[in-house]
Amino acid sequence: MTEHPLYQLTVTRMREFYREPEAVFWVFGFPIVLAFALGLAFRNSGPGELKVGVAAGSPPADSALVAMLDASPHLGAAILDSATARLRLRTGRIALLVVPGDPVVYRYDSTRTESRLARLEVDDVLQRARGRTDPAVVRDERIVEAGSRYIDFLIPGLLGMNLLGSGIWGVGFSVVQARQKKLLKRFMATPMRRSHYLLGFILSRLVFLFVEVVALVGFGRLMFGVGVRGSVLTLAAVTIFGALAFAGMGLLVASRARTIEGVSGLMNLVMLPMWILSGTFFSYARFPDAMIPFVKALPLTALNDALRAVMIDGVALTSLRPSLAIVAGWGAVSFVVALRIFRWR
Repeated sequence: MTEHPLYQLTVTRMREFYREPEAVFWVFGFPIVLAFALGLAFRNSGPGELKVGVAAGSPPADSALVAMLDASPHLGAAILDSATARLRLRTGRIALLVVPGDPVVYRYDSTRTESRLARLEVDDVLQRARGRTDPAVVRDERIVEAGSRYIDFLIPGLLGMNLLGSGIWGVGFSVVQARQKKLLKRFMATPMRRSHYLLGFILSRLVFLFVEVVALVGFGRLMFGVGVRGSVLTLAAVTIFGALAFAGMGLLVASRARTIEGVSGLMNLVMLPMWILSGTFFSYARFPDAMIPFVKALPLTALNDALRAVMIDGVALTSLRPSLAIVAGWGAVSFVVALRIFRWR
């Protein structure tokens, strides 16, 4: 019995993928390495010791001030001459420079969160040393909740970025390589439909999707305790939407490109704005308000929002319809346009 051409094309795409070690690493290994490195760098161990400098002046006063600041568990102080102090402050090696005198002068970059925190810590130490007392009694209760850590924010973003990269890169390069090798010209002479050829790429992506999700989410769970508060089936549905959409975009990007250099430029043109704007490594709320509607319309933004809603907030699938509609719309339009303009030669 003759097997369906769509099945044969899907199996062929799968074999092309797992026979390339580089592709396997970038799809499965690289996101895990990135999650491990960033998870260690931004683990919840507190802000650490803030480095501050004390401008050199009269030796007894300088030493006394350094000793006073060093007594704080949050500060590390050192006496610096003017040239060294300017250099370290400019290069970020100290968060704050304290100039003794009356009044005491704080020199720092107000755009740096670390510098503003150092200013508050130093000022609190100096004011208390000079007799300040707090009129209200307060008590700190420090908590670290799963879901509020940077790694909990990062893992869904890396999963979305991985779906974007593997969908566009995996499909785009394969199509253009086949076009360069004259394979598409041969396919054109067969009874195979154009839709079968393009759908073969999308279906092969779905086969590897399960491994991608389990590898990254499982790593986050084992190493950093990143959980999935929502339904696993909801997470699976969201990732399928993302994988299909980005595979369709990959087909569109590669539908007419003739060279690897050409398709590489087009893929970077499509992906780079989403890497920067779509909240993979930091919240897109940092951008100006005028940009937010445009940012939210990007498919990776909608996918990242949906993934975080499921993994962090435990949101049900029915509440994700606006985000999934954006993702599905990009995928459907991309596939339909690719089907119409696809060039075999």
